[in-house]
Amino acid sequence: MPQEIRSLTVLPAQRDDVELHTRDGLTLVGELAVPVDAEPAATLVTFHPLPTHGGYMDSHVFRKAAWRLPALAGLAVLRFNTRGTASPRGTSQGTFDGGEAERYDVEAAYEFAQFHGLPRRWAVGWSFGTELILKHGDDPSIEGAVLLSPPLHRATDADLDRWAAFGRPLVVLVPEHDDYLQPDEARRRFARVPQAEVIGVDGAKHLWVGEPAVRRVLDEIVAHVVPGQAPLPTTWDGETSTVSAAVGD
Repeated sequence: MPQEIRSLTVLPAQRDDVELHTRDGLTLVGELAVPVDAEPAATLVTFHPLPTHGGYMDSHVFRKAAWRLPALAGLAVLRFNTRGTASPRGTSQGTFDGGEAERYDVEAAYEFAQFHGLPRRWAVGWSFGTELILKHGDDPSIEGAVLLSPPLHRATDADLDRWAAFGRPLVVLVPEHDDYLQPDEARRRFARVPQAEVIGVDGAKHLWVGEPAVRRVLDEIVAHVVPGQAPLPTTWDGETSTVSAAVGD
C-alpha cells in the first residue's frame, strides 16, 4: 500500500561515503546517492549554505534531495562539506575562506562527478552555495545551474556577466520573504543574464522550512533537470525508512 512521503522519509538508493581532493591538497568529505537498479538520468552537484551560519552537506533541502530524488526521479545527488565544514559525515580539511579558496572545492566536485562518469551534471547551490556557483562554477562540464535563495553578497555584476557569456541555463528560485534578496530585486539583478529564469516562490523564506517549501524546490529542480518528471509523487509504494528529526525539517 502506498505510503505518504513525509519530512523524514528515506527512499531506497545506493549511498556511499566519498572523498573529494582539491588542487591545493585538501580532502573534502561527502556522500554520493544514486538510483539502486538503474543508471542516473542526470546528476546534481550540490553546494551548501554558509558554514559559519550552520550550513553543511546535511542542510535539509539537500539531505531530502539525496533521500528522495534517486528513487523518484532517477537522479544522482552529490553532497559534500566545503573546506573546514563539519557534519555527521565528518569534517573537511582546511578552513573557511569566504568563498575564495572554495574555488578549489567547486573544481574538485566537478572533477569527482566527471571522473566517476556521472551523467548530465547540474550545479545546485543554496545561499552561500549560489555564490560559489556564480563566482567559480561556470565550467563546460555542467549543463546548467539552479540557485536557491541567492543573496548576491559575494557574487558581483562581473560574475553575472561571466555567466551571461557562459550561456548555460540558470534557474533562480527566490523566496517571497527572503531575508537578503526578494523576487523583484532578483529579477532586476539577474536581468543582465539573458538565460536566467527567476522564479519567485510565494510564501517561502530563505531557509525553505516546511514540507511544502521543500517539495516546491525539489519539483522545480527536477522539472528543469529532467523535464517531464515533475511534479514528484507524494507517495511511495515500496520499502522506506525514517530518521530522527533535525533542525530545519
